[in-house]
Amino acid sequence: MSFIVAMDGPAGTGKGTITSLLSKEMELVNIDTGATYRCVALYAVKNGIQLEEKERIIDSLKDINIDMKNEEGTQKVYLNGEDVTKEIRSKEVTKIVSQISSIKEVRFAMVEVQRKLAKGKDVIMEGRDITTYVFPNANVKIYLDAKEEERAKRRYIENQEKGIEMTYEEVLENIRKRDKNDREKEMGALKIADDAEYIDTTNLKIEEVKDKVKEIILRKRGK
Repeated sequence: MSFIVAMDGPAGTGKGTITSLLSKEMELVNIDTGATYRCVALYAVKNGIQLEEKERIIDSLKDINIDMKNEEGTQKVYLNGEDVTKEIRSKEVTKIVSQISSIKEVRFAMVEVQRKLAKGKDVIMEGRDITTYVFPNANVKIYLDAKEEERAKRRYIENQEKGIEMTYEEVLENIRKRDKNDREKEMGALKIADDAEYIDTTNLKIEEVKDKVKEIILRKRGK
């Protein structure tokens, strides 16, 4: 029997950091759903597939195998057996991942990958449509939010730490475009589930957000 913690929200709200921290602290399997779409985007970049070549992107799905492993306390993402944990965060992938994730066939395929990875496990998952589409019956539903300027600032600092060269202005513009695309998707659009707990992280430190989310999980688990 699985226990599913589902977390949605726009880019830069701290979802990835929170799921990573709580997966270790509460012995939950952290499945990075965004990484699955980034793997498809990376495959397209590596194979010279353009965004407008929708049929080629769809056809490539049959050649994509994604796996996630915890190695010495760090989650690694594998694409066709190759460790692509860092590559999927590149500037090239970030620019196209939202558009690729908007393709229906890609979403269908990745949702099946995500559900398979979660089967029979106590899981924490974050993304854009986890509470509304991937796991609409999740035991815990949380929506993290923050002002776009604060989210851009966080993502810019994160990129700097990872050696990804993007200006603050580029990051902010990318966030604005991604927000618009995510909210207007025909399928899997970003929205707040009716029964989700809403947390505005704009003025909160990561530890404060983590504690709020942990409290909700413990309450739902009856502990």
